[in-house]
Amino acid sequence: MARHAIGLDIGGTKVAGAVVAEDGTVVDELTEPTPATSDAPTMSRLLLGMIDTLRRKNPGVVAVGVGAAGTVAWPSGQILWAPNNAYRDWAVRAEIEEATGLPAVVDNDANVAGLAEARLGDTLHKEMVLVTVGTGVGSGIVLGGRIYRGPHGLGAELGHIIVDPNGPLCGCGNRGCLESLASGTALTRTGREAAAANPDGLIARLAREKNVEVTGQIVTEAALQGDPTARRLFQTLARWLGIGIASVTTIFELDAVVIGGGVVDTGELLLAPLREAAAEFAYAKSVRPLVPVLPSTFGSAAGKIGAALLALDHADDRSTR
Repeated sequence: MARHAIGLDIGGTKVAGAVVAEDGTVVDELTEPTPATSDAPTMSRLLLGMIDTLRRKNPGVVAVGVGAAGTVAWPSGQILWAPNNAYRDWAVRAEIEEATGLPAVVDNDANVAGLAEARLGDTLHKEMVLVTVGTGVGSGIVLGGRIYRGPHGLGAELGHIIVDPNGPLCGCGNRGCLESLASGTALTRTGREAAAANPDGLIARLAREKNVEVTGQIVTEAALQGDPTARRLFQTLARWLGIGIASVTTIFELDAVVIGGGVVDTGELLLAPLREAAAEFAYAKSVRPLVPVLPSTFGSAAGKIGAALLALDHADDRSTR
């Protein structure tokens, strides 16, 4: 019988959990909102509760994997810091193993999503970068079919390359990071500015109808309805993302750049201007082929699937710390 593991994906707005088979099939799933107080004790209670719920329904799981936004030390599984969550120096792996008795692994959320796409995606790639666009901008680099983590297990954070030194303040404390210009958080900021400037526009009206503040999701909905202001904001986000990707493909010669996260559901609204900018700023176009920019196979599910796959890879190794 195929082995199963629990995969958990911690984001800025939600925690997605699933029981996943070795072939990537999701057999059970559970989602909870990320608590407003996302410090380590609060998040530990949430994760352990989700694991308990999934395990009671699926008692045969053999391991737990966690993908988390932020800087994660590999292989110790300690989350050192995150720009959009409050947890700091959180020994997640040790807590899960002690509480559950199961082997666990913890890695950056985009790393595990990249593993899922590289191993099980529609088009398999040995050399690829996954860029996830959600609350922030994450990245998973796969070289030679393996996750690249660097000498201390802390690589790589492409969302925090500087693309505009005079740009907006990022959650990491720097200005002009790719994340500050090309994330859901950035779209929320520019959408609120647009709504304030035009209270009768579609962005502001959609927010009033739903009785919520303007968010990136509201802007996206307006853009999909054809609103010119929302489309302009979306195209600006996509252009910044393309500029960042051009820098990445200058550093690495890749089979593909794969775009993941919820925003990829908008299809060509995002991908067309993104590809255009990536091509415009590509290095040595006359001698280097343009790297294809592709939508992810698993979308927002890639993190929990990849976390479970990584857990199954290491299910028999509790000694690696």
